[in-house]
Amino acid sequence: MSGDPSGEGGGPEKAPTDGDLSARLKRLETQLEGKRPKAASSERARNSASGGSAQLGQAMRLSTEFIAGVIAGGILGYIVDHLFGTKPWGMIVLLMLGFVTGIYNVMRVSGFSGKKN
Repeated sequence: MSGDPSGEGGGPEKAPTDGDLSARLKRLETQLEGKRPKAASSERARNSASGGSAQLGQAMRLSTEFIAGVIAGGILGYIVDHLFGTKPWGMIVLLMLGFVTGIYNVMRVSGFSGKKN
């Protein structure tokens, strides 16, 4: 392994200079820009223009997922307490389960868990 990028192995090894590396980097960037689809650049511009509303929508969805889990747990706890006469234990247990479910839903939607919706 001579370290020669061309693989020919003949001749003395020469370390690339900063100018050579910069020229290669510019050439690579030009080639990549030519091969990228044009829709990606327009989509990137559209996302940056509507970034605030997309982030607000994501925040609203996350908060709704969390609140829905807690409210569902509370309602089910209330029903269990009245049906079985277990006041306040049904409400406490199912509210905690609703809280955990809300956190799980937020993690699932935001991408922190392995499962996507």
